[in-house]
Amino acid sequence: MSPVRRLVDPAKPSYRWWVLTVTSIGALMASLTGGTLVIALPDILRDLKTDIFSLLWIVVGYTLVATVLVLNAGRVADMVGRARSYTLGFVIFTVASVLCAIAPNAGVLILWRLVQGVGGALLMANATALVTDAFPRLELGRALGINAMVIGAGAILGPILGGWLTGFGWRTIFWFNVPIGLLGAAAAAFILVEQAHPDRRIEIDWLGSLLYFVGLMGLMVALAFGGVYGWTTWWVIAGVVGFFAALPLFLLVEKRHHAPLLDLELFRNRLFAMGNLTGFLNAVARNGVLFLLVFYLQGARGEDPVTAGIMLAPLALGLIVLSPISGALADRYGSRALATGGMAITALGLLGLTTIDLTTPYWLLAFWQLVVGAGSGIFNSPNTSAVMGVVAPNKRGAGAGVRMMLMQSGFIVSIALAIGLVTSSMDPKVMVAIFSGEQVGGNGVSLTAFIDALHLAFLVGFAASVLGAVASLMRGEHHSYEQIAAGLPATAGPAGAAE
Repeated sequence: MSPVRRLVDPAKPSYRWWVLTVTSIGALMASLTGGTLVIALPDILRDLKTDIFSLLWIVVGYTLVATVLVLNAGRVADMVGRARSYTLGFVIFTVASVLCAIAPNAGVLILWRLVQGVGGALLMANATALVTDAFPRLELGRALGINAMVIGAGAILGPILGGWLTGFGWRTIFWFNVPIGLLGAAAAAFILVEQAHPDRRIEIDWLGSLLYFVGLMGLMVALAFGGVYGWTTWWVIAGVVGFFAALPLFLLVEKRHHAPLLDLELFRNRLFAMGNLTGFLNAVARNGVLFLLVFYLQGARGEDPVTAGIMLAPLALGLIVLSPISGALADRYGSRALATGGMAITALGLLGLTTIDLTTPYWLLAFWQLVVGAGSGIFNSPNTSAVMGVVAPNKRGAGAGVRMMLMQSGFIVSIALAIGLVTSSMDPKVMVAIFSGEQVGGNGVSLTAFIDALHLAFLVGFAASVLGAVASLMRGEHHSYEQIAAGLPATAGPAGAAE
């Protein structure tokens, strides 16, 4: 072991808490970045004099790259080491943040957001795997709950912080990443130790990566812009065709490739398969909520960025409070009931949001946000613990990559759907006025179509949550990889004997 790795002894029980601290820095940076960026979007739209098309790429371009690369990042991490890959992720993300901050126009900003996605893929693919390596199964749910609590804290602070930073110019939201990224890179380099045995046979599934990128990008473009530009527009049709052509080809390539991007063997485990499907549906259901409410508050209701950020805090409050509690309960009682209940509560909150309009009192808006956040808090930790707990140690990088790939795909679908439903229902000039944060409600412009589109978007999220609850019920009894390896039967809760 080199001297740089001796700051913390990996043989001591305290090491796992250091791992959780380091991965929580990455989680905090990612969640803060998402919240600060969304609240600053109206200012970016006005300052760079860009359009909705570019705005979508500023938001989703990062996620698209991270989603496509996260599986390769997880596989490379299994081969060269998760600690090294995680450290590199911090470095790339931080450098790209600097370049985003000095971008002269929307095109350059999009470019460096794509590079930021490379760093994000390395961070996402390794964080959960590092925690799973470090913690015993009986403590994993609590650890992941704490990690989710940090994400929730970032989700609360992100919009508020973004509103404050935007007062100094939207570029400060990227500069703010730099000290956090430097701290995270240093902590990862000096603390993390490779605990799994790397497999040096590195091979990238380039064809699978290309097919996945083409299919996901086609779906995103079609959903987001089919309504406003017309479903018969050639590039919208190309997006639809690209998705339906690429998906079966991707699965065929993955089935035959000896080192596939997506290890389909992982899905032979029903808990892993249903847990990931539920995670995808949860992302589809809730990730567009923050995006839509930002434009509802800043555009339709004319709130300033700081006030809007504070008004969005309840959305993450339930997550931060309930994530560690549900994680600890999952360690004791299993994931099935908690994950299913979380999805049902999320559905209830989204159904409540379908009732809001321009005159809705804030206490009611806050209540429904709190319900959505509470559902996510109850769902996330048990579901993540269950999914990662059934993966063999030498495949946890790939398993974490699959989980993040599906969650991020859900995020992309959610944002694209949100934009598509809103932009297809109203006049483009009114749409741009709302999305740029102008107070159009008092200018004699009817916002009925915008509110109706919000209701429809939340209703789609409700439907996705209900389907997720059904999928969660189908996951079967809770079990772990250690339990399977020991030949023990599945139980309603975690098998302590297998630990």
